[in-house]
Amino acid sequence: MKSVSSGPIVFIVDDDDAVRDSLALLLGLRGHATRSFAGGEEFLAAIDPNASGCVLLDLRLPGIDGLAVQAELTARGIRLPIIVLTAHGDAANARASLKSGAFDFLEKPIDDAALQSIIEEALARDDRTRDQADRRAAWQGRLAKLTAREREVLELVVHGRHNREIAATLGISPRTVEVYKARLMDKLQVDRLPDLIRIALDFEVSSRQDAS
Repeated sequence: MKSVSSGPIVFIVDDDDAVRDSLALLLGLRGHATRSFAGGEEFLAAIDPNASGCVLLDLRLPGIDGLAVQAELTARGIRLPIIVLTAHGDAANARASLKSGAFDFLEKPIDDAALQSIIEEALARDDRTRDQADRRAAWQGRLAKLTAREREVLELVVHGRHNREIAATLGISPRTVEVYKARLMDKLQVDRLPDLIRIALDFEVSSRQDAS
């Protein structure tokens, strides 16, 4: 099944026809693309691993329940924010879902204003997560272009070593260190040393055993 939109989608997973229809209508009026499913198996069979958006997931479903759906999404590496829909008295299951990584939960009957607010927050988180993943992938692609020696210089720079210290550690001249630094900054597409260090720390460049 193809998604109805290339943008974020609010996936509604609930076995109550009236709930699905009312949620789809309300969210559609607010400008959200939606897809609805009556059960967990149907949803899991249709979900695209690269889909963006969030999931409104009822805990009480025929067949596999909401917690099992959440666990399966996690196992597949699908990180869509999950907003759990709970009936009165489902507090224990709601807590279990949150402990397993759910974004938030709403108790039925659902308050329209609260729903809209939580969905906007969930979509914003998904957007941030995807942006970070894209930046990490780009950074890793650039790192892959470094030579072994350039990677060594980078790791020592990140650990605050000066040119002479790096030169002594690697058995090269300080001038050669400068050449390596210029090359790796060009390959990593950064203009300033502080930016290089910040990005490298953000994406956890592995440390050398002898750089501690």
